[in-house]
Amino acid sequence: MVSLSTWFRYAAHKFEYSISLSWKKYNVGQINSTELTDAIWKNFFQGKLTFTHWTKGGESMAPIISSTGGTLLVRKLANLTPTQVFVGDVVLLKDPEKSDDLIVRRLAALEGYEMVSNEEKDEPFVLDKDQCWVLADNQALKPKEARDSRLFGPVPMTDILGRVIYSLRTAVDHGPVENSRMAMNQDAPVLAVELDVEEMAKNNKT
Repeated sequence: MVSLSTWFRYAAHKFEYSISLSWKKYNVGQINSTELTDAIWKNFFQGKLTFTHWTKGGESMAPIISSTGGTLLVRKLANLTPTQVFVGDVVLLKDPEKSDDLIVRRLAALEGYEMVSNEEKDEPFVLDKDQCWVLADNQALKPKEARDSRLFGPVPMTDILGRVIYSLRTAVDHGPVENSRMAMNQDAPVLAVELDVEEMAKNNKT
């Protein structure tokens, strides 16, 4: 049973997302000024704040993702700003090396962070605006095996499709993803309202 206060928090997040998404569409000319208000209310009443994504297995993000893969619940993010996405968050993003594929990695640094390598030959550098640095959770892997920013470098923030908030490995092995404290606080009402484990299990390919 979802409490009334949780519903209010969920509605506030949904309204904020609806405004941000509709405003972005207006700014790029996808909708005009007379359609803006309708788009906001349509997103609010008919849209969702999450989507599911089946991901292939591997060792890079163990134990969040098993070697056989699993179904992820991903929260949509209209604005990829420091108030919406944080260091420590697990994100779904476009594969920098295979544009048609998606990968899951953890945010390790955002714009303005100074990156210092363990290799003396590598010069320190600062992440540019709208750039981020992502890492695999399994740090035992070498960069080529982990396929993270140690291999392909900084990633544009615009390549992030959402934050992973729940992982279903099998019908009996699933749970919320440990993200940054700020993110988990923001996502708690979204999980409470939109999480449907049975539906995720139906769509799971493992």
